[in-house]
Amino acid sequence: MFDVLISSLIIAAGLAMDAFSVSLAGGAALKEKIIKTALITGGMFGFFQFIMPILGWFIGVPVTQIINPFGYWVVVGLFFFIGGKMIWDSFFGEEEGVNLIGWKVLILLAIATSIDALAIGIGYALLGEAILFPSIIIGVVTFVFSFLGVLAGHKLSRVLGNKMQIFGGVILILIGVKFLIENCL
Repeated sequence: MFDVLISSLIIAAGLAMDAFSVSLAGGAALKEKIIKTALITGGMFGFFQFIMPILGWFIGVPVTQIINPFGYWVVVGLFFFIGGKMIWDSFFGEEEGVNLIGWKVLILLAIATSIDALAIGIGYALLGEAILFPSIIIGVVTFVFSFLGVLAGHKLSRVLGNKMQIFGGVILILIGVKFLIENCL
């Protein structure tokens, strides 16, 4: 059981990094309701990171052959668009950043950052391993990382101003590049 816990924590930390980065960028754009938004963001990202491995475990390999040709391109495009918009807005527009308050964008970001967790679930299914305990660990770790990411992004934005928005946009674009390299090329 200890081995499963350690491996689940390592996997969870790796999976939570994208959610942390997005939360950091989103926190930089917040002006009010910081704790509430951090809780909602953490809850949303944590939930999708929890549920995706379970879905992957139940769906199995055949569905990935349907999703793979275009699914990652959508994720890459989403990160490029939002990251580019953040950078553009830091120079020419309103200082809005990643909107963690709007449900539509938040859900899209939560899904986009949890695509890898779907693949983890498929991997567990192929290995014949149970998925519920690792999924709980993944969800909890992602909640904590995302919650702290929003708070840290907000604090850093107070010090760095719109430079934090540029930094957040670059982070999102780099996540898109990472997805592109790992999954699309």
